[in-house]
Amino acid sequence: MDEFFRVSQCKNAKEMWDVLEVTHEGTSEVKRARKHALIQEYELFRMQKGESITEVQKRFTHIVNHLMGLGKEFDKEELNIKVLKCLDRNWQPKVTTISESNDLSIITTAALFGKLREHEIEMQRLSELETNEKKVKPIALKASSKKSDEIEEEVAESSDNENLNLLVKKFGKYLKRKGNKGNQRRYNSKQNDSSNSSKFSCYNCGK
Repeated sequence: MDEFFRVSQCKNAKEMWDVLEVTHEGTSEVKRARKHALIQEYELFRMQKGESITEVQKRFTHIVNHLMGLGKEFDKEELNIKVLKCLDRNWQPKVTTISESNDLSIITTAALFGKLREHEIEMQRLSELETNEKKVKPIALKASSKKSDEIEEEVAESSDNENLNLLVKKFGKYLKRKGNKGNQRRYNSKQNDSSNSSKFSCYNCGK
């Protein structure tokens, strides 16, 4: 209905077309301003931090399609070089490989993004594999440390038991020695008493 109201007062198809064209595409001055803005955006285009190849392709294709709609022409090599240069430092080994092994004037931009996407998937797989390996190692270390702790506890317990047994034996020997000394003292005291009793004499009989 909005489109209908825009052209309802037009007298012929040419006038209707002109109204719709200005409404959706703007005047020549608007088109020129939009084209310059998109060209600047294209020249400054870079891969953002944490951005995937799919997201890069979506933004890049959006800019290129709008520029082509405004009359800007590109060849395959220009677009492919722009894509490779917009990637960050982590992609430099892959960029070098693609540049040396492929003719950038023949390969399409879609095929180029496909190669980059394939490499990204492989890198994600390797990253997940390394992460899982790092998770497994601490578990193994914890298990081994737990076993060593158990062994140390068993050794400590056995050492405590041996020390206790040795202490009991020494204490038993000590009690025996002490008991023998007490008996010896009692025996000596009896002898002394008997020897001392021989020194006394009866007052009546003199014995």
